[in-house]
Amino acid sequence: MVSRLEHPAAGYRKIFETVEELNEPIPAKVTGVLPSWLGGSLLRMGPGLFEVGGEPLHHLFDGQAIIHKFDLKNGQVTYYRKFIKTDAYVRAMTENRVVITEFGTAAYADPCKNIFSRFFTYFRGIEVTDNCLVNIYPIGEDFYAVTETNYITKVDPDSLETLKKVDLCKYISVNGVTAHPHTEADGTVYNIGNCFGKNMSLAYNIVRIPPAQKDKSDPVEKSQVVVQLPSSERLKPSYVHSFGMTENHFVFVEQPVKINLLKFLSAWGLRGATYMDCFESNESMGTWFHLATKDPAGYLSSHKFRTSAFNLFHHINTYEDQGFIVVDLCTWKGHDFVYNYLYLSNLRQEWEAVKEAAMRAPQPEVRRYVLPLDIHREEQGKNLVSLPYTTATAVLHSDGTIWLEPEVLFSGPRQAFEFPQINYSRCCGKKYSFAYGLGLNHFIPDRIVKLNVNTKETWVWQEEECYPSEPLFVPTPGATDEDDGVLLSIVVKPGADRPGFLLVLDAMKLTEIARAEVDTIIPVTLHGTYKP
Repeated sequence: MVSRLEHPAAGYRKIFETVEELNEPIPAKVTGVLPSWLGGSLLRMGPGLFEVGGEPLHHLFDGQAIIHKFDLKNGQVTYYRKFIKTDAYVRAMTENRVVITEFGTAAYADPCKNIFSRFFTYFRGIEVTDNCLVNIYPIGEDFYAVTETNYITKVDPDSLETLKKVDLCKYISVNGVTAHPHTEADGTVYNIGNCFGKNMSLAYNIVRIPPAQKDKSDPVEKSQVVVQLPSSERLKPSYVHSFGMTENHFVFVEQPVKINLLKFLSAWGLRGATYMDCFESNESMGTWFHLATKDPAGYLSSHKFRTSAFNLFHHINTYEDQGFIVVDLCTWKGHDFVYNYLYLSNLRQEWEAVKEAAMRAPQPEVRRYVLPLDIHREEQGKNLVSLPYTTATAVLHSDGTIWLEPEVLFSGPRQAFEFPQINYSRCCGKKYSFAYGLGLNHFIPDRIVKLNVNTKETWVWQEEECYPSEPLFVPTPGATDEDDGVLLSIVVKPGADRPGFLLVLDAMKLTEIARAEVDTIIPVTLHGTYKP
């Protein structure tokens, strides 16, 4: 699977450039034959504006949110995009400066205010961004664009118009939630976020949002916390980007990348401070796995799982088998925060400089961890894992903790399998065989990968000077095989007559079925959803 392509032309820099929104959908030129059953919309979120008032935004997660849509109907395809009219975007456009501090870019001072009014503005309180560039997903019958704060933004998936800003703090006790919820077949949504309790105590809350209501009321307003998990440090929550869910359990991985709350609370009193300034690494804690039951919900405080330090952003899948919980993850070795390497100044460098910077970053690896549920009758020092198909181990120590060692499912030097997807409707929380991911070559997305998690066999789609995005799996109606379907990815090919296209791959063979090309550059997208 390891990519051997070099990128001396540095065409990847085009995916980190500002674009304009479109006044109306534009038709795509289709080559190949789209499956007759494939009709719907691919919705994707990402940054689309990388500077404001002549000043650059600094981090990949600072660009103002733009929503992209490829519509597929009767063999025809159109492409459309619009900026989400968040407070962060509207105020930036109105005042021609960054008004609300983003992930790695500080708000610029209002030139019309004198030094005294600026001083009091800094201490008025933290103004959290609503720049929802990370993902979009359904809640009930509505769609929400999201980031990782307490704000989510309701959008119209057809017109792409911005409808309403929602503050989750009004309904549940969280300071923010991840952009990667889990959704059950009936539409129930689960997510996780951290919260502050009494005496500045800290915990992680798993929340439940019910499915669409018969009385047409808003499901968000009926959100509730179902279980609370403890934090290993009182004032330093771990960064959490996703979590695992099986049919009967929740899995939360507490990593050594921490948010220093004292830094966070004081940062807004310091001119030029950002979210990135509040992260730090705990070099001694390693990584903890926390378990909770789902129904009835409860924290399993007796199950203390620990392993060596790694960064974690994306869970691939989590499932139960013969008294064990299998957790497949996209990891980055060590405690050095990977986001330190995602500043735009790094990603826009010439190819040799990009490679040199990536050599200093943590090494990516796809890992499988196995957590035994029954730990009371076993002897210390013994491997508790008896599943025949994995080399992952779990060893009980005298202090009651269980030390985990993973099975490595994929590893290549500076080659990451990231932004993972599965046949979600069929396999989420269940035993499975296939994962699909975006291949990062020294942080540059240049291939799409299929991984057999049982045999470790890989398949790759790759084309010179092409930069794809997260591949979304869409199953063939009535399919019996897990990988019977297509993958949808937005690809950018700088220099081509039609430099942006929707790529449709056969998910079994990872061969091209069709592409729908448009005469416009499409900036990097992060996550999205397919709306049938």
